[in-house]
Amino acid sequence: MNIDPVLKALAAALHGEGPAVEILVTEDGTPHAAPVETPGFEDAALVVRTSGSTGTPKATVLTVDQLAASSMATAIALRGEGQWLLALPLQYVAGVQVLVRSLFAGARPWVMDLSNGFTPEAFTEAAEELTDTIRFTSLVPTQLQRLLDSPSPRTLAAMRRFNAILLGGAPASAALLDAAKDAGLKIVTTYGSAETCGGCVYNGSPIEGVRVMLDDDGRVLLGGATVASGYLDAPEATAEAFFEEDGTRWYRTNDLGELADDGTLTVLGRADDVIITGGVKASAAFIQAELEKFDGVTAAFVAGVPSREWGQAVAAYVAVEDTSPEAVASYRSRAQAALGALAPKTVLNADSLIMLPNGKPDRLAMIELLAQVHQGE
Repeated sequence: MNIDPVLKALAAALHGEGPAVEILVTEDGTPHAAPVETPGFEDAALVVRTSGSTGTPKATVLTVDQLAASSMATAIALRGEGQWLLALPLQYVAGVQVLVRSLFAGARPWVMDLSNGFTPEAFTEAAEELTDTIRFTSLVPTQLQRLLDSPSPRTLAAMRRFNAILLGGAPASAALLDAAKDAGLKIVTTYGSAETCGGCVYNGSPIEGVRVMLDDDGRVLLGGATVASGYLDAPEATAEAFFEEDGTRWYRTNDLGELADDGTLTVLGRADDVIITGGVKASAAFIQAELEKFDGVTAAFVAGVPSREWGQAVAAYVAVEDTSPEAVASYRSRAQAALGALAPKTVLNADSLIMLPNGKPDRLAMIELLAQVHQGE
């Protein structure tokens, strides 16, 4: 993949010598930087679409100063600048940030071959091409899981060469993090979004210049120099998601969280993941975590679907190692024993969750399938 034209256009935007750009990717995987008009937004350099996992993607406007603050804070958190390996789609914030950080560091990023999708073999070959003594990459949990599933000694050696592997885009299970630790990998979990220039909370702690607080309803608020200017052509959505207080710009997330006494953030799940079924409130995040504890379950997604009997019914899309009828029946009986009345009424089993190109679960697609199945039961 030739990213030189993209790097050139992005560098011009960051230096104020060219228009703001949005990175688009064609069907054959070729990226290009499209100029974007950003009326009403000064110093705009980059427009990044949100993932669209919960609705229509929004065009988030990021300025030179916001991106610079994010890159500097990342370098401080990772204790240095180095060479980055691009293993994520460029149209999303985690991917394009690999290029932005590289440009600010004056380093040449390396791009892995994604023409056949993400494979351990392609990742290993690309990782071995890095020449800098300080190396970084960004992955999503699904990619890390593939790398750790029966890894070759060569793949393990390549992963251990990274000074840090940023892991974000979706929650990582405790089992996956334990496996990465046992493999000797330097994992840094990240939390953030396009609205905060990507990850701005590392291993539960805000990076330099970022503030975290909770709203009255427990919703996570992220503030500081990395917070975006707003959404392009969407003033109402901008006003709903962003606000300023005492000179700090804040972004109101859709996640619930807890703050420890030392300021460490634990994300509990989405604010809209509470399912009211038969008059009982159930946390989708809690049920998901319980399902993922079962042997043979690699990932789970839980949501409420419309139900004539229950108002909302708990439904689960579960990725399992064994999809035989006997194994599926065992999973369901274990769920009933562990969760009782909170056990999913409808379950879909598959080899893996349905994912978006950026590695996040495709919530809308799975909810639609679960609703169809539940209505047909």
